[in-house]
Amino acid sequence: MDVSAVLLSRFHLRRLHAVWRSAGWPCQDLVEVELLAAGMLERLTEDGRERLRVTDAGVAALAAGRQRNRRAFDAHEALVQRVARQLQRAGRVVYTELKLRAQVAVASPTQAVAVAPEGLPGAPAPLASLDTLPAGLGFEDEPPLPASPMGKLRWVQARPDVFSIRYTSVEAYLQPLVHEIKVRRADLLSDVRKPEKRAAYLGMAGECWYVLAEGIGGPEDVPPECGVLIATESGLECARAAPARSVPMRFDVWMALARAVPLAGEDEPRQGLLGQESGRDSAPDPD
Repeated sequence: MDVSAVLLSRFHLRRLHAVWRSAGWPCQDLVEVELLAAGMLERLTEDGRERLRVTDAGVAALAAGRQRNRRAFDAHEALVQRVARQLQRAGRVVYTELKLRAQVAVASPTQAVAVAPEGLPGAPAPLASLDTLPAGLGFEDEPPLPASPMGKLRWVQARPDVFSIRYTSVEAYLQPLVHEIKVRRADLLSDVRKPEKRAAYLGMAGECWYVLAEGIGGPEDVPPECGVLIATESGLECARAAPARSVPMRFDVWMALARAVPLAGEDEPRQGLLGQESGRDSAPDPD
């Protein structure tokens, strides 16, 4: 067996990690068979019972997988910061690592639509009125969601890589945007197969953008309701504009922003130091 093929599979690495952290009881499935054949697991018999142990080759595979994930994480965070800084220079308030909840109607495994309160100006076409929705924001103690004409309602945990609004005091001018960052093609293809995630983003933002590292994909890989930016060495190039929509800020999004801390501007720490130095210079000399 080609050991490198096993190393590239996240399913094999997950199983290796599970065996490493457990007593090693066998599952006796095909993933286990491949790992045994590749020499990354070995069978041991103790007191008439068989268990598994990760070999030195398996430990090396786990370490290599961790290094790959760390490099991907670093590349992802670097691109997140790059996009965030550009949005800040455009006069926007930027949030990263924001956790939001959104309600979507799932009509099929490939189709989901954001649910918006009825009557809000510029909101997507409502699938249910407020009278048919449960109270609250979808926490664990709430009753099951009712059915809607477009499909089953579901609460989705949404964690946009970058969420931003315009720096303005006029609510109609906020223009909330979501930017989803992808640096690996496997992550991109996995993400676009989640319609409820995109529906959640489109329910909280007027535009949803995918920012792709150069070479991992293009507009043909991203659903048409989202825009596509390609991150090149020279800058962020627009491969397809996102359809602009007027989406008012929901109350639960406002509350999430109130609890969160926006990304600090590039010059804010420096301004703080200057203020401290200025304060020390203006203080009277001790007698």
